[in-house]
Formats: sequence, structure tokens, C-alpha cells
Amino acid sequence: MHIYFLGICGAAMGNAALLLRAIGHTVSGSDTGVYPPMSDMLRGAGITILEGWDAARLAALRPDLVVVGNVASRGHPEVEWLLETRAIPYVSLPELLRLHVLNRRQNLVVSGTHGKTTTTCLAAALLRANGADPGWLVGGVPRDIPGGAAPGHDGGPFVIEGDEYDTAFFDKRSKFIQYLPSLLLINNIEFDHADIFRDLPDVLRTFSHVTRVVPRNGAIIANGDDANVAQVTVPVTWCPVVRVGIGADNDTRIVDFSEDGGSAAFSLLWRGALWAEVRWTLPGLFNARNAAMAATAAALALYPAEPTRLSLGSLAGFQGVKRRQEKHVSTDRLVVLEDFGHHPTAIKLTLESLRRRYPQHFLHAAFEPRSNTAVRRVLQDAFTEALAVADSAWLAPVHRGEKYAAADRLDTVAIAGELTRRGRHALSTAGNQALLEGLLEATSAATPEKPHLVVFFSNGDFGGIIRQFTEAVVRV
Repeated sequence: MHIYFLGICGAAMGNAALLLRAIGHTVSGSDTGVYPPMSDMLRGAGITILEGWDAARLAALRPDLVVVGNVASRGHPEVEWLLETRAIPYVSLPELLRLHVLNRRQNLVVSGTHGKTTTTCLAAALLRANGADPGWLVGGVPRDIPGGAAPGHDGGPFVIEGDEYDTAFFDKRSKFIQYLPSLLLINNIEFDHADIFRDLPDVLRTFSHVTRVVPRNGAIIANGDDANVAQVTVPVTWCPVVRVGIGADNDTRIVDFSEDGGSAAFSLLWRGALWAEVRWTLPGLFNARNAAMAATAAALALYPAEPTRLSLGSLAGFQGVKRRQEKHVSTDRLVVLEDFGHHPTAIKLTLESLRRRYPQHFLHAAFEPRSNTAVRRVLQDAFTEALAVADSAWLAPVHRGEKYAAADRLDTVAIAGELTRRGRHALSTAGNQALLEGLLEATSAATPEKPHLVVFFSNGDFGGIIRQFTEAVVRV
């Protein structure tokens, strides 16, 4: 079958295109943002990428099926041609995966506001290390599994990120509703995606919907320390709920967590008995929780009667996902990190971990408000609290801020003012170039005796200044 992806270069769409190509389909697609590394990976797999949108071109190509990505909505020329002519059937990406990949698999669906990509990679890596041949689909660039997508053994386990964002312009259900979970992981639940959800109860409602499609011979693996997750899972009677966390009533418990400059250590207990002692390089209790969730799911997939048969030895070498606390510079005077964090909770947890790992460093946090939630004022107080963990906060302009009314837009000037009142150095910049120049000047004072650490938070490219900053400080 010839499958055409409309918006093929997005992380999820591109990896799904690679997955369908690996299964044996002919794959092509169109997009406007065609650039490496995704474009190189797609072309390397024999996938044709067509730049721009062109209804006449699509009509001439005549694929068997069109996958409509979230980049497309009404007014899009290829969408309008599909709707008017009905010449080619079209589906959303989640529906494509349900029909052509997930309907014959034991699916481990990783959901939650934070940690989905890392937990998905952890689960796939643990399954592989324990002799399974899993399939997977992740929305990032993993370091520990070969690529962002793989079909694995037909009929075997398949690990996939379960996003609560809506499916397509014609289907406003959350994506994860389509993913046929055998094992549903719920890492955490907070308010996010302010462009499609009204409030936290609205988010809780969609998570409650996905719990209802877990079969009775499956299970929900839930963060047992999260009150919002409890609201969703306590009413569940149709399948087992296995709880993971630090509290004494969890099935999988994280105990004795500690962290220093180079590593973190913790132990996992399964229903009171020692399962494994782990020392690895990933920072923070939040990553230990990701590991515990992934380990529990992988164990129940392979050894449901005796989960502790799953070996966790491979965690020691786990490297994580690119752009998650990724280190670009490390000298005795300056450390530079990049992080995908764009929600205040994720930013705060990362900064608290960096405080423990680098207690002697002056900590700079540079933040680009870019996601559909971060650009809005709804979480302004939470962003202020998160950035207050740093010694110095550098706030970039709100991405495409002109699209939002001043009363609704995140007020970075007010955040900087409140942080200054709390004794932090804080600056709301008029542009990314001003932020870059100010940060370069501030870090020029770093010495081995008084080292600095800079962490850039963005779910985009931060206007290219991460690369520019790194190149500038390396030259010094």
C-alpha cells in the first residue's frame, strides 16, 4: 500500500512514516519544514519528501491512503482537495497506527503530562535487554534504542507514547484513545495543553476515558503518589491497577534515593521485597520514577506472574533522550545544558536536581515560552516558582506573542520583577539576541573557583541561540 503523510517531518509523523516503511509499505509525504535530522532519516529509508503543499500534485500521485497530521486544518489546500473530491481515503495518525500496527500487539501505552518520551525509551530498552523483540514509537531522539521507531516482532509487545493532545482537525479525541493499551502507564497528570483543555477537570476527564479501554487481562500502572492520577484510577474496577512511587502502599517502591555530581542511586522494591539496586547517570527522583514505571510495565509484559524476573542491570548504562538535560559544554568553569522542559513542574524538578548535582555552581535558567500552554498566563505563578530555584533567570519573548491578547499572554516582565524582589537576578529580554549577549556577558565571570551552569529550557529551537551560545563559549 502507498501511504502519504501530510506533515511528514514532524517527530511523531516522521517516526510513524519510518515504522510503516519498515513494515513494508511504500511511503511518501509533504511538508514545509524539511530539515535534518528527520529529513535525512526519511530519505535514507527510501521515503520521498515533497516540499510545500500542492493539491494537484497529490491528485496526480494518487496514494492509497493519506495520513493527516495535526499541522493541517481547514483551508489547507491538500485537505480541501481530499474533502471535496473524496478521491482518496484519509485517516489521522492514531487511527493509522490502530488499524495497521497496534491491533495485533500487546501495547504498552505511556501517558502523563511529563516523562513520556524517557519512559517509553526505558520500557523499550528494558524489554530488549531482557531478550524480547519489542516494537516502539517515540516522539524524540533516543540514545539507547536504534531510532525513534521499530516494528519489532509481529504479535509481541509494542511501546508507544500516549499523548493526551487531540487527534486531528476532524477528531478532537485524545490520541491515546486509539492506542489499544494492554498496559496503560499514567506517569502524572497536571493541567497542560491550554489550547484544547479548559481546566484540570477537563484533562482528568480524557484520562478517565482511556482507562476504560484497558482490558481485564491488562493493567494500569499508575503513579501512586499523584493525587490527580488517583482521581482517575481509584474508580477502576475492570482491570488491575498497579501503583508505583515512594509511598509505603505502592506495589513498586522507590527507596533510598540519593544524588550527587555524577550519578543517582535508588533501590526498587516489589511488594516489600528487594527487586534491584540501581545506580545510573540520569538526574532527579522524577527519572527514577520514570524507570520504576517502565520497569514495572516491562516486567508485567514479560513475567506477569513473577515480575522481579525482569533484570534491571541495563539501567546502569541508560543514557536517556536527546534534549533532556543534554550536556553541550562541561569544563571546570562552565557547564551548559539543554532541556526540553516547557511546563513549570518539569522545569522546577530539573532545576532542583541541578542544585543537588552542582551545589557550587551559579545556576542560570534561560526559558523560552513557546508551547501552547507556556505562552498563556494561566501558569504564570507556577513558572515564577519554578524559575525561583535558579540564581538567575533569563526570559525570552513569548513565541509568536502577537497572536495572544495582552491579558492572556504570559507576562515575562512581571515574572522577572517578582524574581528580582525575591533576590534573584532576572531579566525579561526584548529578543533572543539580547538574551544571548546578556548571558554571554554574565557567564564571562565564571572561574574554576566560582563556576557557572546554564540550562536552556525550550520545546523549540530557542531562535538558534543555544548553538550560538555553545559555540561562543567553546571558543573562549
